[in-house]
Amino acid sequence: MNIAKALTVVVVVLILIQLIPRPSHENPPVTGTPQWDSPRTEELFKRSCANCHSNETIWPWYSNIAPLSWIINLDVKVGRSKFNVSEWGRPGKNDGDEAAGELREGKMPPWFYMPAHPEAKLTDAEKDELVKGLAATFGDEDAEHEEKP
Repeated sequence: MNIAKALTVVVVVLILIQLIPRPSHENPPVTGTPQWDSPRTEELFKRSCANCHSNETIWPWYSNIAPLSWIINLDVKVGRSKFNVSEWGRPGKNDGDEAAGELREGKMPPWFYMPAHPEAKLTDAEKDELVKGLAATFGDEDAEHEEKP
């Protein structure tokens, strides 16, 4: 198969998968919010984390194009299930106490999120500020484990 035929097949497949219904981008209602330690922590969180860890996701235009729509929807669904500031106080685990450690260790925001969301990039000072604010707001599971003998 030559390159032109392979490219044609790829284009046809990409067009056909657009016919599959896309995931809903309707944000669930906000049912509870945390008591933030400061407005600055909330501001930094909303800028860098809220698209996946709240019910106030801003869905970009490319989230309507398959297969990106499927991947983005899954990332948001997983992010909300682990830690969601819009459902604070919900029954079950809401991993706020892990947020500071995830950010401190560079696990959040994930590398693949950053190119499409340059506004989420934090300076080193902002990152330190957000880590401290998250720890003050939600606790810090990593710090608690380090303190125990």
